[in-house]
Amino acid sequence: MQRVHFIGIGGTAMHNLAIAVRKKQNFVVTGSDNEIFEQSHSRLEQYGLLPNDIGWFPEKIHKGLHAVILGMRITEDNPELIRAKELKLNIFSFTEFLFQQTRSKTRIVVGGSRGKTITTAMILFALKQLKIDTDYMVGTQMEGFDNLVKLSYDSRIAVFEGEEHFISPLDQRPKFHLYKPHIAVLTGIEWNQTNVFPTSEKYVEQFRKFTELMEVQGRLIYFDGDDNLNEIAQHLRRDIVPFPYNTPEHEVKDGVTFLKTRYGEIPLKIAGEHNLQNLTAARLACRQIGVTDEQFFSVISGFSLPENCQ
Repeated sequence: MQRVHFIGIGGTAMHNLAIAVRKKQNFVVTGSDNEIFEQSHSRLEQYGLLPNDIGWFPEKIHKGLHAVILGMRITEDNPELIRAKELKLNIFSFTEFLFQQTRSKTRIVVGGSRGKTITTAMILFALKQLKIDTDYMVGTQMEGFDNLVKLSYDSRIAVFEGEEHFISPLDQRPKFHLYKPHIAVLTGIEWNQTNVFPTSEKYVEQFRKFTELMEVQGRLIYFDGDDNLNEIAQHLRRDIVPFPYNTPEHEVKDGVTFLKTRYGEIPLKIAGEHNLQNLTAARLACRQIGVTDEQFFSVISGFSLPENCQ
């Protein structure tokens, strides 16, 4: 049995990861937090993961733990973290643990200033419709998916939404730097003054490094209408294969967008050039793992935007 303890289990990402780990065989999950709000409270209770008491309890940290996972809000003075360090336990961030759990799988990571959630959702929708088992992490609730995170023993593919924001106050690396994708999608780079990176140059540099951290012989799918991405694509490692994309041919009839393909016109539930670009990125990503364009087009007409992405 693998015993895993979550420090900060009440967070949105953390409680979804805790549920995903709980669903795997041979894992025992515990957790603590000093505040747990809805809907985390109800879902943790549903899966038998709700702590008996609110607060931090160093006695929950013991040598029998195989891993301790830190939430984003955890600070250096957290008594459970202090105890875990004293015992020299394996301590992971949310992001590090996801990578550890999927390091033997083919990882697809979708990054970009905007459009990454929708593109990730499109990939997952297509794979689900085609009955291709997939581990995943996505940033919004999707119809037909009961959790934001899934981990399994059987699937050979993992699809992650790749955030460029810092892992935590204790680890100021961009999250998507840790995933080391075999297949990467970059939808565009748009810096603004509210960004955590102080300059546009620093921000763009994070995406360049993301491509440098890809696995050997990786595939980079990128929007070629973005000057920054074009520049990055021109200086890739020699083993990485680039796949540029843009807006696919389409037509709007009576308010419905039809995608023009070699297989005929495909009616869509989405609209707008940006969403069509995301769809093309999702198709190219699926192609890299053996999904034909015909298969992708046969199911994508049923995709609609997640409620939080309308």
